[in-house]
Amino acid sequence: MIPEPEPALRDTAGDLQLALGMLVRQMRAATGGGISLSQMSVLKRLDRLGEATCADLARAEKIRPQSLIATVNSLRADGYVTRTPHPTDGRRLLVSLTERGRALVRERREAGHGRLAELMAERLSPGERALLAEAVPLLRRLADD
Repeated sequence: MIPEPEPALRDTAGDLQLALGMLVRQMRAATGGGISLSQMSVLKRLDRLGEATCADLARAEKIRPQSLIATVNSLRADGYVTRTPHPTDGRRLLVSLTERGRALVRERREAGHGRLAELMAERLSPGERALLAEAVPLLRRLADD
């Protein structure tokens, strides 16, 4: 049985969750709307990993295959992804980015990185920026599966 975290750790977790949520909202505002977080997550994953089946994407995104299929269908309708037959298994389809999808991922990445860098430069001292850089690997460890 996993022991209950101490109250101070729970408070830190709550503060971190709030701060990260606020940052995500700022990044979304900087990059514009029109596409959901789940849709953007699928596009970014396809950009990083290349084509994949819906089942593989659902596992990677930790969502139900039915939810992923709905997301892929909407992305396909908007011209961001295509589906093609799997080369060795005719029952499966591969999802891949279109050029429009790649352009959106690139545009969002550049806008988000730019805005976050601006915030860091405006609001953090050089020492605080160095401290934040040291915290990034820790945040990645928390995010890893």
